[in-house]
Amino acid sequence: MTEGTTSAAAEGADTLTRLEQEGEIAADYLEGLLDIADLDGDIDMDVEADRASVSIISDAGTRDLQKLVGRDGEVLEALQELTRLAVHRETGDRSRLMLDIAGYRAKKRSELSELGAKAAAEVKSTGEPVKLKPMTPFERKVVHDAIKAAGLRSESEGEEPQRFVVVLPA
Repeated sequence: MTEGTTSAAAEGADTLTRLEQEGEIAADYLEGLLDIADLDGDIDMDVEADRASVSIISDAGTRDLQKLVGRDGEVLEALQELTRLAVHRETGDRSRLMLDIAGYRAKKRSELSELGAKAAAEVKSTGEPVKLKPMTPFERKVVHDAIKAAGLRSESEGEEPQRFVVVLPA
């Protein structure tokens, strides 16, 4: 192995260790939150696409956890930001941690991928750009990925919270 390869491998391991540390800090924070709220839930940690991913799941069903998701994921978004702040407080580094509760984001990701694929099909068929409704940054990212997978281009336009995806012809 060359010195550069060793360094790159070490850097990759350091990144994984840092992301695992973020997951641990987030899990501790969320466990405390669940205790305070007197909610049952298990914490699952992973590293996906160069970011820590933490999920709260429940064997008792998702009814109680729905309170932590809120209408259209609003509470989930707020909890994700609070969890990122807790990680930042401990590490001093900005976190891109992704939080899922009761499978809400996984289900949303699937629906958004389908929306992106349908919009791409429409653009391919008509040759005209398609503007989608305003979305959160997470939602836009999923749609951009689906459009790229369909072989088209897309861009975001507008200002938060009215920022939206435009699917463009090839």
